[in-house]
Amino acid sequence: MNEAAAAIRPGRDADAQGFIDLIEACWSEYPGTVMDVDREMPELRALASYHRDRGGALWAAEAAGRLVGMIGAYPHDGGSWEISRVYVRREHRGGGLGHRLLDVAEAHERAAGATRLSLWSDTRFDRAHRFYEKRSYVRSGPIRALNDLSNSIEFHYAKPISGIEVLDAAAAASAERRLAEILVACVNAGASVSYLPPLTLDAARAFWHRAAADVAAGTRIMLGAWMNGALAGTVMLDLDTPPNQPHRAEVQKLLVHPAARRAGLAQDLMARLEQQACIAGRTLLTLDTQADSFAETLYRKAGWTEGGRIPQFALNADRELSATVLFYKSV
Repeated sequence: MNEAAAAIRPGRDADAQGFIDLIEACWSEYPGTVMDVDREMPELRALASYHRDRGGALWAAEAAGRLVGMIGAYPHDGGSWEISRVYVRREHRGGGLGHRLLDVAEAHERAAGATRLSLWSDTRFDRAHRFYEKRSYVRSGPIRALNDLSNSIEFHYAKPISGIEVLDAAAAASAERRLAEILVACVNAGASVSYLPPLTLDAARAFWHRAAADVAAGTRIMLGAWMNGALAGTVMLDLDTPPNQPHRAEVQKLLVHPAARRAGLAQDLMARLEQQACIAGRTLLTLDTQADSFAETLYRKAGWTEGGRIPQFALNADRELSATVLFYKSV
């Protein structure tokens, strides 16, 4: 069936059986799921009213008179909104319908003043997890058990509309794909960050997998920066310094996606990283960057001091040897 034929409209209470059939079809793809509407999900009998009564909204995707997708959203306190009931029939996946549904829900939430978006997803729904991570949601907080007939255990995913957050090990691991896309885009745009273009997504993802392991080990701090709901930048602080340098840490991989530059993300990331360094008890930060680069100008404006430069230190994007500048800053 052609996904383009699916039209998205507001959900109605009269769609109850269509929603139930859709959810049951999606659940049937995973072992151990049990659907008992009246015992565990009576709100499905009037789902539009359920969302409306909570201050939220519900949408349905319809094709040839059949419901093929759905999504809901409702607010919590403090500007947080939760995405709910995200389902697309198997034959309508892969053509962008899931993204269209999420676009509609996120646009509604932003218009309502949302500052943070979240959702819960069964640990068995691995395809859904990849979809949410592609949309810049990251694992957040502990899992929860619903104690239902399906013995459901759920991951929590979240993201700010805009802002900077510290990524713990779970968040860093779930952000691997998006961070890899950012690294590839930066390297292919000429950034000198240890790699040469063209950089493959697999190679970039392997790097972030190792970095997430360091976060889990407590030897690395990782920050993520979101802009307009998309994870657009990152920076890290390497805490794995020698025993005689417990006061020092090294700044690594300050990256902002080329499409999100000139909006102040790099400066905000560095300012937040300095705060995290202080929390970690580090008082001296060091870094190196390619000479005569935008990054060099940024660090100088941010109060970093040049400690020297090394000529012919590394190849640039044009495969020519270039100098690197060493910087330090007391915090």
